[in-house]
Amino acid sequence: MFAYQHDQTFFAQIAEGLEELGAEEIRGLGAAEIRPSFCGLHFKADPASLYRINYQSRLVSRVLAPLARFVCYDTDRLYRMARQLPWKAVMGVDQTLAVFANLSNSKIRHSQYAALCLKDAIVDYFREDCGRRPDVRRVDPDVWFSLFIENNRAVISLDTSGGSLHRRGYRQEGTEAPMQETVAAAIILWTGWDGSLPLVDPMCGSGTLLAEALMHHCRIPAAFLRRQFGFERMPDFDRRLWSSVKTTADRAIRPPPADRISGGDIAAAAVQTARANLRRLPHGASIRIDISDFKQRNELSGRVIVCNPPYGIRLRPTSGTEPFYRDIGDFLKQRCAGSTAFIYFGDREMLKHIGLKPSWKRPLKSGGLDGRLAKFEMYAGREASPRRPPTPPDARPDARRRQRETR
Repeated sequence: MFAYQHDQTFFAQIAEGLEELGAEEIRGLGAAEIRPSFCGLHFKADPASLYRINYQSRLVSRVLAPLARFVCYDTDRLYRMARQLPWKAVMGVDQTLAVFANLSNSKIRHSQYAALCLKDAIVDYFREDCGRRPDVRRVDPDVWFSLFIENNRAVISLDTSGGSLHRRGYRQEGTEAPMQETVAAAIILWTGWDGSLPLVDPMCGSGTLLAEALMHHCRIPAAFLRRQFGFERMPDFDRRLWSSVKTTADRAIRPPPADRISGGDIAAAAVQTARANLRRLPHGASIRIDISDFKQRNELSGRVIVCNPPYGIRLRPTSGTEPFYRDIGDFLKQRCAGSTAFIYFGDREMLKHIGLKPSWKRPLKSGGLDGRLAKFEMYAGREASPRRPPTPPDARPDARRRQRETR
């Protein structure tokens, strides 16, 4: 038996900063005994819950099923222990494979070499058993395997997701510097948007935030467009149970309320791409996306506004980054009364140029960038949360008190 079959314990990879939100999500999908850990969440699940989490989770990147756990101080032991596993139970010699590895506080120093040792153990197992070896394919293999070594304890796992779950499948075309889907999903969840107010992205790019808003509100499973999963390679895979889980989730899909989700972008190519991406989703063709400059838009009052503006690290507006962000702040103050804006700053230094004080800020990493998601509440009838000028030192109460005491 493999390790996960003994204890029904799995590991969900999730982006840093999303652990609490992710734990709440997978708990609602059937996970139990959830424990945060390095780069993810340990949890227990029965087969139905495992399938459900893979199919419906919007925040998890991968779900790993441990095949073996053992003490490992060097690559010789890694190879020997891996060679003993019954690899025929999870893949065939005619299927392709890929291995990814991560090390933390390990005597084995190089993750790529560790992954190579595990790959060698797998192909040598098949060469001895079948007289030939399976092929390695780094892009879109049939089966993914994970190796994680922490404090010299190794865990070899099957990727039950069959590749990163952030690849939803709707984004066949993309603009420059697109937002990762799991990050966009987290932003939509943090807005608390329930469809009662219109949601708009005035700088939608390839439409990722709009797509995640649509999927969230319409209850479209995050992996709706995925054709296969790694859990179909598990020796105890129950095809009938998986069909039941999928059918139940798909039946819950509902249409969006009329005119509740919309977007725009100044670039005609981006708008064309966003429309094409959204059309791949159920009800996506109903989302209105216009070619428009946010600075020329009519008022966006009483709405939930979400956007991932261009930022200095990857994109530089022709007018300059800092003036561009000042224009965003002016637009929110002057034309968005009664709205709440959630803006992702890939370059967190740009927060200081928008000219508004956020209600809150959350660290949110995307594509290797240590960005910030900020919430701005635009109160009706006056400028919302203006950044106040600093109080002159002589006007502060403690300064006036010290002046009186020295007289």
